[in-house]
Amino acid sequence: MNLQAVRSDAKLPLRADVAIIGGGIIGVSTALFLAQKGVSVVLLEKGIIAGEQSSRNWGWCRASMRDPAEVPLVMQSLRLWRDREQLGGADTGFRTTGILFLNGRVRGDEQTHQEWLDQVRAHGLDSRMLSRAEVEALLPGIRQTTPGALYTASDGGAEPERAAPEIAEAARRAGAAIVTSCAARGLARQAGRVSGVVTEHGEIGCGAVLVAAGAWSRLFCGSLGVDLPQLKVRGSVFRTAPLAGGPSASAVGSGFGYRKREDGGYTVSQSDATIFDLVPDSFRLFSKFFPTYLREKGERPRLRFGQRFWEEWSTPRRWALDAVSPFERVRILDPEPSPAVIKEAIVKLISAYPVFKGMSVVATWAGMIDVTPDALPVISALDAAPGLFIATGFSGHGFGIGPGAGKLAAELICGDRPSVDPHPFRYSRFFRN
Repeated sequence: MNLQAVRSDAKLPLRADVAIIGGGIIGVSTALFLAQKGVSVVLLEKGIIAGEQSSRNWGWCRASMRDPAEVPLVMQSLRLWRDREQLGGADTGFRTTGILFLNGRVRGDEQTHQEWLDQVRAHGLDSRMLSRAEVEALLPGIRQTTPGALYTASDGGAEPERAAPEIAEAARRAGAAIVTSCAARGLARQAGRVSGVVTEHGEIGCGAVLVAAGAWSRLFCGSLGVDLPQLKVRGSVFRTAPLAGGPSASAVGSGFGYRKREDGGYTVSQSDATIFDLVPDSFRLFSKFFPTYLREKGERPRLRFGQRFWEEWSTPRRWALDAVSPFERVRILDPEPSPAVIKEAIVKLISAYPVFKGMSVVATWAGMIDVTPDALPVISALDAAPGLFIATGFSGHGFGIGPGAGKLAAELICGDRPSVDPHPFRYSRFFRN
């Protein structure tokens, strides 16, 4: 990957109104919208901006097949992706391409697509069901037999290698401080309320903290005594060199999903081949995640037991604030891609699109995706810890939702009237019973 670099501010500020932990798409978007409100904000990233999943995803920005509770947030995000001015001039590479979910991927998915369409009609989306002939017109040369597809013409994609870095620089222009290679170790509190962040380079006084640490959020929150039900799954991805004659619209089919990039190449993965590494938290959270696993249709993660279990077993769950934390020991979570998953995606893509026989694979990578039991994010204040907010658990949807989630998080932190209903994303939903 050719990730766009973001320089770090030279000095750690002594104080800010808000500190954000995590320099992914959610963290930088929140920093931008807070700075635009005139709030002093410092963003802390233990590694580099967008070093993990925010640059390792497919680049999709879609409303298609989102949980109906998430659709208003997605629609807000799509408006922001299209409005470069609202994103502070950030050049994210967003393009409206349309996205198709081909029928025939798993049994009954045509009915599933229609049921979803019926549920979201009130939101005014342009999603519709296509016939086989309409699919072939949009995807010339497709060979995969499909009775049709769910199509959303207004969906699109941005370039993950530069989107979050560009938004981070826009946040800096608006007044935010951006500090990389600086891990947050924990929080300082006064009378039970957040009063600062303790980092490896010193303490920053602040009145509010947002944890937007992606796959690291559960570990950080756990060290504060906050039980965040979040696990990680591993996705493997590859990209091709520029390829002539390929489809322009993005699509997910039987065993593959792709997006055409600005450079004319494609980012490709399997649509149903995430790897679920069994780790100690898999057993701690078994009762919350297992019912979700049983409800899934055809896209169950592949379970694997291996080195990851022992790595997390040996990771401390508590540490002294004056000692090296786990976040300093692993600056960037960089898992190995699965050769089997990559190979299967190549085979299935070529089977569906003969034009891809001539593709040249130029890079492969993997990323750890933070997931919740209901696949909805947590964007929420924590009542038990005044001044502490969480924005995490985006379950593979975080890149596309990023700008809208950042705007909502900024509104919650400032006590403003939220632009979308935050109720579906409250932390307390996991503990209703």
